[in-house]
Amino acid sequence: MTFRRLWLACILLPLAATASAAADKKITAKQLPPAVATAVQEQTRGATIKGYSKEVENGKTSYEVETILNGHSRDLLFDAAGHLLVVEEQVSLDAVPPPVKAAFEAKGKVILAETVTKDGHVTYEAQVRRRNGTRTEVVVNAEGKPVKP
Repeated sequence: MTFRRLWLACILLPLAATASAAADKKITAKQLPPAVATAVQEQTRGATIKGYSKEVENGKTSYEVETILNGHSRDLLFDAAGHLLVVEEQVSLDAVPPPVKAAFEAKGKVILAETVTKDGHVTYEAQVRRRNGTRTEVVVNAEGKPVKP
């Protein structure tokens, strides 16, 4: 029975990895649609661009731009028409509201904190190392209350 499971895992794992890779593909600036390229230029002034990717999720195409701004990572997600959908920006732990900091620290040692702005709403995400050594992601609102990512 164990051999069958192992064999099945060896067959299905590469297929799953291929499907995942097809949904998120590295691209160059030249491969951006014109509306996205214009929006990227406007939104990345003063930033260093690390890379671009094209994502297809639920049949919708979006474009992610990874940047560094003021020494922190800042990732931008655009739709195919060039509308800015999401901004994820690394922040210092001291830059988040006190209830957010307390919620993060209650879960363990904060490794990385980010603000995520989507549809004008800001949430806070952190990568946290628990006391048992495992890592987890914590997502809260400005009051430190958990929200779904």
